[in-house]
Amino acid sequence: MKDAMTVQILLVDDDEVDVMAIQRAFRQAKIGNPIHVARDGIEALAILRGESSGRPLPRPFLILLDLNMPRMNGLEFLEQLRADPDLDDSVVFVLTTSDDEEDKSRAYHQHIAGYVVKSDPAKGFMQAIDMLQAYWRVVELPMVAA
Repeated sequence: MKDAMTVQILLVDDDEVDVMAIQRAFRQAKIGNPIHVARDGIEALAILRGESSGRPLPRPFLILLDLNMPRMNGLEFLEQLRADPDLDDSVVFVLTTSDDEEDKSRAYHQHIAGYVVKSDPAKGFMQAIDMLQAYWRVVELPMVAA
């Protein structure tokens, strides 16, 4: 898999069961990419900017984002992300239980790469992981901000 081991994953989700399911799906697919977990948008921005560790999350990275979270939800996070010139080119996939058309529209308006509804968690997470694996196998991700 081309550069797969260098792609960092930032999983932004406050549901511990979903976090464990996604991590399990990565292990079952034999994907060993580093997974960093943030419980809400505030924590995710801190990780991306290096405010929590003193250095930003290394590029290239993919963000897997839930929409329904406390403090700063996924849509608010996307607005902040796109307003930050150092992070505005981040690749984001939404993984959420929300099938609401307004949520989808607002997320795509913030230039997400894809929107996946968590309807059947066990099957859905494996399908999402398979899709992500295929995505970064063929897509060139930027190493540094433009």
